[in-house]
Amino acid sequence: MAGASAVLSDDSLLSRLDRGLEHLERGFAFVSGLGAFALMVLAVVSVVGRNFFNMPLRGYVDWIEMAMPLIAILGISYVQRQGGHIRMDILVGQLKGRPLWLAEMITTLAILLLMVALVWGSWAHFDRSFDLTKPMWSRDSTIDLGLPLWPAKLIVPVAFSVMCLRLVLQFWGYLRALILGLDNPVAVPLVQSVAEQAAAEAEHIQGHDA
Repeated sequence: MAGASAVLSDDSLLSRLDRGLEHLERGFAFVSGLGAFALMVLAVVSVVGRNFFNMPLRGYVDWIEMAMPLIAILGISYVQRQGGHIRMDILVGQLKGRPLWLAEMITTLAILLLMVALVWGSWAHFDRSFDLTKPMWSRDSTIDLGLPLWPAKLIVPVAFSVMCLRLVLQFWGYLRALILGLDNPVAVPLVQSVAEQAAAEAEHIQGHDA
């Protein structure tokens, strides 16, 4: 997006659902961050082992293969809630009021349809890998360590399903704003100006110091 975003809340059902889903999204984002940190530690261990003991970490590439969906995809819904995904704001940024909410509603619906298709496709990809009758319930594994691949493949449809829930809530928020003619709807990311960003950052710092 063109700038930082804020998500407003109130006592409505939509806002309560938004905040409830945010807890799950934050948890997923935290696990994604832990995965990135763990991969960094593995990289250090591998480099130190190779340079000082001539023993690089065995199966390092396998662990990278397993961690990539965790790092790259698990936090996708959290970023969507914060309005952090890259998009073109040249046209949409010039709109205000109902035309803006209509444009946002249409694009959100389009993304939702795409994500539903991706959930279906990624689940089928996981299903081809998972088999309760096979060793470690897996039809395929990594080359070096033989790690089952189905856990990494399962992350994708799970994360995309949460993304679909987020998009449904945002579509609801934009539709509500369109019908009621709201200026500042809840449960959707609202682009902040530079002054608003600075004020929010100052408030955050003051709260942290307190």
